[in-house]
Amino acid sequence: MDVVSDAISAVRAGRPSSNRLRVSGSWSVRLAPYEGAGFHVVLSGTCRLVPDGGGEPVTLGTGDVVLLPHGAGHVLADRAAGAAEVRRAVPFEEVRDSDVRRPGPGPDVELLCGKYRLDRNRTHPLLAELPQVVHLPHRVGDHPELRTAVDLLARELDEARPGACLALPSLLDLLLIYLVRAWMARAETGAWPAVLNDPVTTAALRALHSDPAAPWTAGRLASQAGVSRATLARRFTSLVGRPPMTYLTWWRLTLAATRLRDSDAPLATVARETGYGSPYALSHAFSREFGTTPGRYREQARAARPAVTAS
Repeated sequence: MDVVSDAISAVRAGRPSSNRLRVSGSWSVRLAPYEGAGFHVVLSGTCRLVPDGGGEPVTLGTGDVVLLPHGAGHVLADRAAGAAEVRRAVPFEEVRDSDVRRPGPGPDVELLCGKYRLDRNRTHPLLAELPQVVHLPHRVGDHPELRTAVDLLARELDEARPGACLALPSLLDLLLIYLVRAWMARAETGAWPAVLNDPVTTAALRALHSDPAAPWTAGRLASQAGVSRATLARRFTSLVGRPPMTYLTWWRLTLAATRLRDSDAPLATVARETGYGSPYALSHAFSREFGTTPGRYREQARAARPAVTAS
């Protein structure tokens, strides 16, 4: 596994959900803050996204994709909507054609609106530093894999074909990966684009993520990265924000939490898979980090997780 894949897998819970929104004329829809990430794909037309808290409005056109990685509340509205229209936006969950469309000129707009449910207990720092709104405008030649995913999504929505119940959530997962990749490729600030462009730090991270249960030492990891222990410690700590072995401990416990949340694997199995010599050793480290035992954590995580389906 690579760092981006692991960062997403560790926090993703359940399946993504999606709905189509078709509107015209004068309209506005409010999406409340969400414990996850939201996204919109503009299939046709133009509109505006107005973030809560006075954020700068974003104009969206056909083919544009926008990700709200921290689940920020926002309003979608026609381009001509003023402040009063934004304030009286209809909650998305209550949307009906008669609620959304109001008299007035304006082209038809069609969007794919969706959510990824994320467990934010152990958000990877790569995802934590994403901005509140990631807007990727449609431009010919920019991020061709993202454009292909959007086109495939549109086709799956337009045609009721066999296997759609599996194809759609899989494409939505792919969309999230491509959005994160595209942000990293164009980010002008942030630590993690720099982290993954540094060959020494990337080599060390790849080794830790490929085999987190291995008996890593600072010397063995430095050898894997092809540098001295001092060089690895300096570069890794400067870019990632914590020393290599501290990061490894954090990542092992994050993996343990994910396995406890998503599987019925015995504690001994989870301990072996995450580099702990015994269930007792994992339980001790886990309780120190999370403030609760692995068993209680599993119970609480299961109880707090609602069923999420794609539609």
